[in-house]
Amino acid sequence: MAGIYFHFPFCKKACSYCNFHFSTSLNNKNSMIKSMQQELRMRKDFFKNNIVNSIYFGGGTPSLIHPKLIGDFVLFIKDQFKVSDDIEITLELNPDDASLDYLNALKQNHINRLSIGIQSFNQEDLDLMNRPHNASQAYIALEMIRDIFENFSMDLIYGIPHSNLDKWKFNLDEALSFNPPHLSLYALTVEDKTVMKKQILSGKLTPLNEFDVEQQYWYMIKLLEKNNYINYEFSNFSKPGYISKNNEGYWSGSAYLGIGPSAHSFDGKMTRSWNISQNIKYLNSIKKKSLPLSIESLSLKDRFNELVMTGLRTSSGVSTQKIRKQIGEKFVAYLEENAKKRILSNDLYWDGDNLHITKKSKFLSDGIASDLFLVNL
Repeated sequence: MAGIYFHFPFCKKACSYCNFHFSTSLNNKNSMIKSMQQELRMRKDFFKNNIVNSIYFGGGTPSLIHPKLIGDFVLFIKDQFKVSDDIEITLELNPDDASLDYLNALKQNHINRLSIGIQSFNQEDLDLMNRPHNASQAYIALEMIRDIFENFSMDLIYGIPHSNLDKWKFNLDEALSFNPPHLSLYALTVEDKTVMKKQILSGKLTPLNEFDVEQQYWYMIKLLEKNNYINYEFSNFSKPGYISKNNEGYWSGSAYLGIGPSAHSFDGKMTRSWNISQNIKYLNSIKKKSLPLSIESLSLKDRFNELVMTGLRTSSGVSTQKIRKQIGEKFVAYLEENAKKRILSNDLYWDGDNLHITKKSKFLSDGIASDLFLVNL
């Protein structure tokens, strides 16, 4: 199975925590859509025998695109690629872009799943993050979405400066009141070159201490477990039958094609590529019918480390069968030997051929993964 991802690089406002590639100027919006359509035509042979089971419109803010144009992308994919009968087609949506007309038009243009960027139901949090919507718009959007779409996901962020456990409990309770089939719940990461990073360095903001962030994490885990959500990846939770095909494909190492500035692609084996993160250069390159991308051939060491990192974040664990098939038996032997110390400390355990992180150590998964990485081949 394979996925196609569209990165639409425009936003109304710059969120203070975001380091994704985007522009708040919409001057080149129409040219960008045409160029992304052209790039898709130029890369229609990217997949060979893979069947596309996921299309994902992200960004940026893809809900700034007219539904008919989104539908045109979908129809082209269905015409030029092999697609599954139950293909999942997701659009990221900002609450302030939601209206009954827009939502119904999305559904008529093949969108069957929405990912709503709520981030918080607390207005103080939204102001701090410089989100384009307010708390009232979040509630209104979710009421409409719940009535129109069976499959939808909600994004929330925890560990926000000035937050506490009670505020996080409130956010989770409000989210669960809409009975979402899927939740993506992210710990705030303060990235370089963001407004929030500058605010912290200047002393205007104080990041939440790690103890409080971990407290919010464990409350979330227990509450969602109680409400029958599957924690299939560190930050992602779903009701049975609603695991995101886009997410599952990424974390399992399936092939995916990225369209648009800064979008990444992976052939499912040993080659990654990524488009230039500059709108004008992207537009000019596509105009010349030249793909504006860089290509990287992964080393065996790089691929091993990726399989360890992604596997430990998922409920499936690190598959020795996959490592053996893709890069060789000696890497399995290295993993088995290197995991022994963490198994003795009850951080890791084996379930058949798969290495898993224990529940108590989930919050430390990235650090544990780095201990297993291969440094020298």
